Amino acid sequence: MKAMILAAGRGERMRPLTDITPKPLLRVNDKYLILHSIFNMQQSGITDLVVNTSHLAEHIETALGDGAQWGVQIRYSFEREALETAGGIAWALPLLGDDPFLVVNGDVFSDYPFATLRARAQTLCAERPAHLVLVDNPAHHPQGDFGLRGGIVMTTGPRLTFSGIGAYHPSLFAGLARGARHRLAALLAQPIAEGRVTGEHFRGEWNDIGTPERLAELDARLRGARAG
Repeated sequence: MKAMILAAGRGERMRPLTDITPKPLLRVNDKYLILHSIFNMQQSGITDLVVNTSHLAEHIETALGDGAQWGVQIRYSFEREALETAGGIAWALPLLGDDPFLVVNGDVFSDYPFATLRARAQTLCAERPAHLVLVDNPAHHPQGDFGLRGGIVMTTGPRLTFSGIGAYHPSLFAGLARGARHRLAALLAQPIAEGRVTGEHFRGEWNDIGTPERLAELDARLRGARAG
């Protein structure tokens, strides 16, 4: 099964760090942030990866290469201008193929077990085109995104936060114009309203590295744990 890591964003909230370094190459515990997801996938047996790039794309390709040194195969989907989440996935569909695939945001640090998501992805079809991993609402996003009842993502009920980790059937993106900007939330709105999107509540390690402060806090915590 293939997986895509979203790494094309400008990282405006991470400036000035991202003025010269793409966000996925910022370091956490002495490793590129993106490598934590790559290692996690590789350990789960997911080794065929697509990474989309735009801002400072050449830095990412130079740092990661073809992925062989990490035990994976990486192909790149370059966007002249970042196409948002759904637009970037639609642009990369020729690399992702006709089967369900996994997607993770490039600024997520988590110990989520991707083998679980791979199993979920295998159940997806055109009628059930997405499976989302939801987490407890972090302090910076207390309102959450979606409800979850009986494994079905909903627009009502107590809210959880979308983790940026999900599995999708390619048919979900088939109607999008390639090369146009599209947001994933807008694309998912109708199938969620129709009760056709499944989900799960993950309670393990999860961090959205959206600001320099959150990056520094996570780095300090991991270094402290390593020292201890």
